[in-house]
Amino acid sequence: LHFLDTCYVTQFGHSLELAADPVEADMEQPVEDGIMFSYPLLSCFIFLSFHKLMQVSQHLILYCNFKFCLNAQHLYVCPRSKDSMYHALGYSTILVMQAAMTFEQQDIQMGISAMKEALQTCQRFRKRSTVVESLSSLVSKQSVDQLSEEEMHAEICYAECLLQKAGLIFVQDENMINFIKGGLKIRTSYQIYKECHQVLQMTQGNKSKNETYYQFEGGVKLGIGAFNLMLSLLPGRILRLLEFIGFSGDRLGLSQLREGASGSSLRAILCTFTLLVYHTYISLILGTGEANFEEADSLLEPYLQKFPNGSIILFYAARIDTLKGNLEKAQLRFQECITAQEQWKQIHHLCYWELMWCYTFQQNWLQAYRYADLLSKESRWSKAIYVFQKAAILCMLPEDDLKRTGEDIISLFRQVEGLKRRISGKSIPTEKFAVRKARRYTSSQPVKLILPALEMMYVWNGFAIVGKRADLTENLLVTIEKEEAALENETNHNEYYMDDVCMLQLLKGLCLKYLGRLMQAELCFSKVIQREKQIKYDSYLVPFTLYELGLLYKQQDEREKAIRYIETAKNNYKEYSMESRLHFRIHAALDSMNASSASTP
Repeated sequence: LHFLDTCYVTQFGHSLELAADPVEADMEQPVEDGIMFSYPLLSCFIFLSFHKLMQVSQHLILYCNFKFCLNAQHLYVCPRSKDSMYHALGYSTILVMQAAMTFEQQDIQMGISAMKEALQTCQRFRKRSTVVESLSSLVSKQSVDQLSEEEMHAEICYAECLLQKAGLIFVQDENMINFIKGGLKIRTSYQIYKECHQVLQMTQGNKSKNETYYQFEGGVKLGIGAFNLMLSLLPGRILRLLEFIGFSGDRLGLSQLREGASGSSLRAILCTFTLLVYHTYISLILGTGEANFEEADSLLEPYLQKFPNGSIILFYAARIDTLKGNLEKAQLRFQECITAQEQWKQIHHLCYWELMWCYTFQQNWLQAYRYADLLSKESRWSKAIYVFQKAAILCMLPEDDLKRTGEDIISLFRQVEGLKRRISGKSIPTEKFAVRKARRYTSSQPVKLILPALEMMYVWNGFAIVGKRADLTENLLVTIEKEEAALENETNHNEYYMDDVCMLQLLKGLCLKYLGRLMQAELCFSKVIQREKQIKYDSYLVPFTLYELGLLYKQQDEREKAIRYIETAKNNYKEYSMESRLHFRIHAALDSMNASSASTP
């Protein structure tokens, strides 16, 4: 959501001093920061043709290579936000973005208030329904013919506002009432998008299509495409529940977003960035780690050519380099992204997170610690994870280097539980995992964690990245085998001994798999499964290992065997750490095997 909001804010977050005819202004001329609008650039199509508005907005989206200004006094505070739906959507989105970046209650409340006013503005332009019409679908041939262009756009803007307001409600307070409120708004937004999609289908044959129609089409493809993509990622049991309360989607989300991204509408760039989020993050964290680099590159390349110093553009370029295993190039680009702008420190925090992992993959622990330390001190997004990650990295340092940092590992681990956050009454799974692991240090006689930084690397599917570099994978294997030997030589086994042994076998198996030593990898995974009853605390190890073994068999084209092991992980285990994350990955793996099977003659 953060990335999508970033795209939105750049549509509206900067200002230009325009000529009397804004479209005739030189769009390539550099513009100074801090100059306020002298013309309502982002007006509703009543004031500007959408073709011209699109040209101006595209420049705004990428103005000065994604430089930002957070100072509320310099935001585009538009007097027309009370009577123009696009002004209202634009201004309120800026405040939503600010709230998403800062997580400050004051900013969240401002965002909710602005979005409430934006909804009221959009509501005035929406089609007024009779009681009879409101009890049935508003989408019929007769009602579609009666819809004005203004009313069509009002529906899209209203749906977007609802979705953003729901996101803020989720993080405003951690109670169930807000969770229900947010869920209902998302459902309403989804229903509006579905009806708009029906309108689009019923008007495809119209010969009188103009630019405003194509702008409406772009909005529909963004909304319905993003919803369908989200629904396609969900495991079956969650999807069945959502279908019961009114959600239903298909597998066309990616194609709808691709169509939207290839168009020239105002929302084309949002479709592009939604696809980039999917390829660079979602497919890795909630999928099997098989990212579509070719499509990600092709989506980003036009923007990279035109705006080589844009901070968001540089960020995604660096992320793609990371996924390819080009870590050194990625590190340079993340540094360029940091220096590209100073106003939005949260963009820096994203880069710090990525740099921390790049150095972790290289086992450059001092540099990894540097960025984990910055995150723990500066970022508010997940203090529990940042402090745990810092402590985990410090565990990897030699004793002398650790002393020079002046840090107390035990003290850091003991802070983690108190930093855990709740969103809509629910704990964040990765934070729960970190809290449970950190509890080893709460007793008067702490029991040290074994390679905690590498275990967290697995949680984030980082081995799929390191696996593209044989040199780094070999180095990780050496580290794991060294720890394995030290553990075997211990004479006094603590209560976590077998858990640690099995965790090392899982990590070792992953390294061997990516090095092509598949039989040895299978042996490591099998050892974990055989010791299931000896594991006391880390119950997640067995279902995750079954899943990895299934992927190993998939790699060897043993489809039936692969499905059997993955289904076992899915159906035979419950109430373990990161369960929902594994079910997402299982769903993606089974989906890919079914797709490949269907395409095989």
